[in-house]
Amino acid sequence: MTPIETLQKHWGYDSFRPMQERIIDEALAARDVLAILPTGGGKSVCFQVPALMKDGLAIVVTPLIALMKDQVQNLAARGIRAIAVHAGMNRHEVDLALNNAAYGDYKFLYLSPERLQTRLFQSYLPVLDVSFIVVDEAHCISQWGYDFRPEYLQVGELRKQVDAPVIALTATATPAVADDIMNRLGFKEKNLLKSGFERPNLSYIVRSCEDKTGQLVSICNGVPGTGIVYVRNRKKAEQTAEELRTAGISASYYHAGLSTAARALRQEDWKAGRTRVMVCTNAFGMGIDKADVRFVVHYDLPDCPEAYFQEAGRAGRDGEPSYAVLLWNDGDRRRLAQIERASFPSLEYIEDIYHKVHIFHQIPYDTGKGRQLKFDLAAFCRHYRLQQASVFYAIKYIEREGHWTFNEDLEVQTRVQITVDRTELYGIELPDGRMVPLLETLMRNYTGLFSFPVSIDEEMVARKSDVTVPQLRQLLYGLSVNHVIKYIPADRADVIYILHDRLHEGNVNLSPKRYEMLRNAFHERLETMLAYVAEQEECRSRFLLRYFGQDKSEDCGRCDLCRGKAKDHRGLATRLKAFIKAPYTLDDVRTAFGAADTAWMPVLRELIDRGEVPPYEC
Repeated sequence: MTPIETLQKHWGYDSFRPMQERIIDEALAARDVLAILPTGGGKSVCFQVPALMKDGLAIVVTPLIALMKDQVQNLAARGIRAIAVHAGMNRHEVDLALNNAAYGDYKFLYLSPERLQTRLFQSYLPVLDVSFIVVDEAHCISQWGYDFRPEYLQVGELRKQVDAPVIALTATATPAVADDIMNRLGFKEKNLLKSGFERPNLSYIVRSCEDKTGQLVSICNGVPGTGIVYVRNRKKAEQTAEELRTAGISASYYHAGLSTAARALRQEDWKAGRTRVMVCTNAFGMGIDKADVRFVVHYDLPDCPEAYFQEAGRAGRDGEPSYAVLLWNDGDRRRLAQIERASFPSLEYIEDIYHKVHIFHQIPYDTGKGRQLKFDLAAFCRHYRLQQASVFYAIKYIEREGHWTFNEDLEVQTRVQITVDRTELYGIELPDGRMVPLLETLMRNYTGLFSFPVSIDEEMVARKSDVTVPQLRQLLYGLSVNHVIKYIPADRADVIYILHDRLHEGNVNLSPKRYEMLRNAFHERLETMLAYVAEQEECRSRFLLRYFGQDKSEDCGRCDLCRGKAKDHRGLATRLKAFIKAPYTLDDVRTAFGAADTAWMPVLRELIDRGEVPPYEC
């Protein structure tokens, strides 16, 4: 079966989008390939078609849980077997999924990157018949990228273990980032395929305004259809959604502070059209496949072009006329300057935060490896009287340096610590006879129970203790009431996972050269965004395309600047036609329209070519 026949059979399309077929051909020829396609460019087809044409299982690495679930459901609806393993699943669920992937005739295994080096995944890896290693959001592996994630470096290690071609995909990568991606993924030879980033149906609009809410209401009332409004924080999302509802606009908000169920419901309401406008932080949108978004508004000026381009690109994926509107004022300029300062606290400050986190959780020197800490940023900052923004970025930099991983809003497993001495344990009189075998099950299956809270798999412990999960929770609560254990029920929280024992002061590696490189790169991105919104003559689309390495492009004719030029052009043509009376010379025009202003010259030539005015006399 050919690629086009596979596409027709499973998707019902008669042709590929630009660049898709070339990428598929490279993959089928067993060549590593990095594909850079704009948002809505059909990246998933580029790996799904070749994976269906080859024997074996494609491992798809992506950090986007929403995308995983979406694609697994979409593939299942087409009769294609796919399965996902991601954060929030317990050990039993992961074991079952990997067993199905190995022995259940599945074609796709979706994995979050932190799962790659777990013992459980590594134990299954030798029996997985891997056809392709697919790396989605591939810019995350590049330390030059705007969204580097340390766990993505494990993909390079997977490449050393599995002899299968790599299909790497991203929507945003500068030439330097693209080169870094191919190096870090161990490409046997450089192979970059890049689609043009032009979006012929998308109009980029920048508006400088003090009354952003008024402008936003005007946009929502003036542009029919579904919209997304990006704001800088959770509070602003809630406030702006309420302002839109007060103005009679169907709106809701979405951010990481909502429960999983609430996020899923709001997302579904928006996708189904029951909610027209979604006001959100950048937690919304990744992997959301809704083609008929008519407008994306950035209520606050983003701090980097990559994020802006990707988020704006969620408008008009169906090819119909759509708008990407950015609202800004001098307050945004000041806010970005504050963000830049907070994003790069001193290295001394960062090391101090490293030790304070350990102290806060009572972890001495030379211990702590493997600990999973439920981390309350607000409580930590209150305790030490610190600014949350600077602490957050310090924690993220420590993560980048490989000392720990930091996951926001993660589903945290139940944790248990036995608080009595081992020798005293069996002398305690317990109120329920099932508590003794439960304690024995815990001690047989988990180490460290007497030292610190250990994450447990509730389903496995319940099964081995011959109780149901609700009964297990009641027994654990009973043991905690009797001061036998410390019981921390499952929850959603920010989590720090300690990768090695706590280092002594002065021994924390923080890579000063890399720090300077990242700070300079951040500043350059910020300056690029300020240049994008500043008074300029260059077409908005051409400005963005040039940033991503596409030097040859035409004015889009649709952005606010191109429309302004067109309006000026028409006005000048009208004035020239009214002024010119044959015979005339260029000196006559210079005298009337200004010798220093040459804007009239191309307009005059166009009018002469079209025969609307007579030629001038030399």
